[in-house]
Amino acid sequence: MSLSVQPPKAILFDIGGVVVVSPFQAILDYETENKIPIGYINYAIQKGPHDTGAWQLIERGEVELNDDWFASFKAQLSRHEIWREYLAKLTQQQSLGGAGGSALEGGKPPNVPEIDVKKLFWRMMKISREPDPYMYPALRKLKESGKFILGAFSNNITFPPDILDDEGVLFTKELQHRSHPNPHANDSTDITTNFDICLGSAAVGVRKPDPEAYKLATREMSKISEAKGTGKVAEGDVLFLDDIGINLKFAKKTGLRTIKVNLGQTRDAVKELEEATGLRLLNEKARL
Repeated sequence: MSLSVQPPKAILFDIGGVVVVSPFQAILDYETENKIPIGYINYAIQKGPHDTGAWQLIERGEVELNDDWFASFKAQLSRHEIWREYLAKLTQQQSLGGAGGSALEGGKPPNVPEIDVKKLFWRMMKISREPDPYMYPALRKLKESGKFILGAFSNNITFPPDILDDEGVLFTKELQHRSHPNPHANDSTDITTNFDICLGSAAVGVRKPDPEAYKLATREMSKISEAKGTGKVAEGDVLFLDDIGINLKFAKKTGLRTIKVNLGQTRDAVKELEEATGLRLLNEKARL
């Protein structure tokens, strides 16, 4: 396999939506089931605000996961001005796309959707424990090759040790391996064992897309590379995989190379990863 550019020295992975199934799938399912305009929940989350948004605060480890936080999260998803803004954007998209009708019936927006935030949150957390069938085996092959420094940076949440989910069951972040057949039955349930360094936003106090997140990850991977005797790692030596466009945009601005992992299209991302690394990473059966 010929490479058009020099292979990266280090590969940095997002976790949710890349190595494990995307929590966005749970959001999409929830919106579909409850007849909420597709994309609204993500839009409301991304609107933050950056400094005070409930989701942003929990991912920086600045607040605890408890009933007060769930109330703040519900408020974040229930802002009338953001709801109206999203409906206006949706109407404009429909108009440009030639679709008939309007999201604003009679010029008056419908009420903000009633969202069961606990049910939504725990569905997001549970689905993101399932290994992706294409990327997870590829990650393991990269580890086995020993050719790259492997890092992870995830916008994550710190869970209290005795936290119960919405069904009153003790929650654990251990991977839930698929069965029938189960190709990863003997794998460790600790996903961090696949990486040389694993960083979480809640622990380090900075979250993507803040450029400091990428600089921090690069510095830490460079330390590991130097300790192994393989030299320093600069931003341009790092290949970063993420499923969120804004994260990739700022990573690229910081100097990293990027691969976009689209929802439900991890197989295509693994093929791009093969091109970048020069390694066969897809299982032969997955190529059919």
